[in-house]
Formats: sequence, structure tokens, C-alpha cells
Amino acid sequence: MTQQPPAPDVRRVDARHRYEILVDGERAGLTAYRDRDDRRVFFHTEVDDAYAGRGLAGILVERALADVRASGLRIVPVCPYVAKFLKKHEEFADITDPVTPEVLQWLDAQSGR
Repeated sequence: MTQQPPAPDVRRVDARHRYEILVDGERAGLTAYRDRDDRRVFFHTEVDDAYAGRGLAGILVERALADVRASGLRIVPVCPYVAKFLKKHEEFADITDPVTPEVLQWLDAQSGR
């Protein structure tokens, strides 16, 4: 009988404005955000190549969005992966706001562009 690998762990790292997914204690990916008032603006998601094809991005984003809900915040999906995820997971539609030019301009200013 083969043993199942441990489930990945997702943690919020506020100091770095991101959620990280860990596999066997190693960071396998992240989804980055900035908070604007009561909205968490997600702008980038990545999974390291060594961990590709395991569904980790979906696990990461789902747990991050659940944390946003539990925190009483709303979601703004600038990140294409988060936007795609939300189209398939309508359970987050009630806390999702559209991406607007104003939000994009604000995000650019936050990142120093």
C-alpha cells in the first residue's frame, strides 16, 4: 500500500502581500495581492515549474479566496488565473468586484510603475 503525500499547506504572508502554497515545507507557488480599502486585489499567481501539473494553483487560489471571505473582504481579480478560477467557481461571485481602470491605475502606482 502506497502512502499519500501530505496535503499542501497554504499560508497568508501579510508582510509580503501574498499567499504561499507549501509542499513538504517548501514554497511551491504564490498568489500576490494588495489591499485597497475592503478589497483584496489579486494581481499575480505562479507555481514553480518543479511543481507544475499537480493542481496546486487551484488549491492555492481557492484557499486564498476562502480566506478573503472569512476576513470580510472583497475580491478584485486582476490576475488572469484568479479571474479564470472565478468563472468556474461561482460560489465567490457575491464577493467579487470588477477590474476597473481606476483599480489598474492604483495597482500600477502601488508597484511603482
